[in-house]
Amino acid sequence: MKYNDFQLIESEIERAISFAQAFTGQLVYSIKKDAKKQAGSLPTAYHRLRILEQLGLAKFNRDIFEIKSNVVTQPFSIRQKLFGSLIALKNARRFGKYYNESDVNFAKKHLPGKFLTTLDYATWEFTRYQTPLEFFIYVDDVEESANYLIENDFNEGKNGNVILLPKLGSFDNIIERIYFDCIAKGGRNTLDGIALEWFYGANIKNKGYFPVEFIKKVQEDLPRLNIVA
Repeated sequence: MKYNDFQLIESEIERAISFAQAFTGQLVYSIKKDAKKQAGSLPTAYHRLRILEQLGLAKFNRDIFEIKSNVVTQPFSIRQKLFGSLIALKNARRFGKYYNESDVNFAKKHLPGKFLTTLDYATWEFTRYQTPLEFFIYVDDVEESANYLIENDFNEGKNGNVILLPKLGSFDNIIERIYFDCIAKGGRNTLDGIALEWFYGANIKNKGYFPVEFIKKVQEDLPRLNIVA
């Protein structure tokens, strides 16, 4: 799915997200038992799940599916802001050569053209909260950047720690965009998003929802943190 596609089927996306909001209490669910009941029919259930999968909000295999609940439970106004991040992450391409920090250093120094760092390394620069693990960057031309890495003996695969993202959506507010990326990515990046909101809350006009236990985790790690849940 490309960024402009969601505008054409926005109503379908919202129906799919409304469907997904029924599945936030467990890690996995049954398509035939749970999804069919919620959707009204098995074909509709698969239709909803395919839309969610295209947005990176669901994974399913045979009769089992899981939902990225940290995103579907966000307020409507925030979900609308996350589409660019979600689709970019869904279309990410990973590359690695030595699969350590040297790959990141090479990309920083030699990758042609301008790029924007986001997620791990960006939030580390802003907050010094979590040690970065993966180098996510927005590039103007993913194919050109990918070819350059391959020409320099990088391999494309799921374990690469240099990740190329297409520039989709708004970048008018860089800190807010990185914040949205953190919410969209989920996992440990959710904690980065909370830390980013603490240090740069004035730069973030649209604030997301975070579980209380995640906020408490960051509060424990950063004693000066005092976010009201």
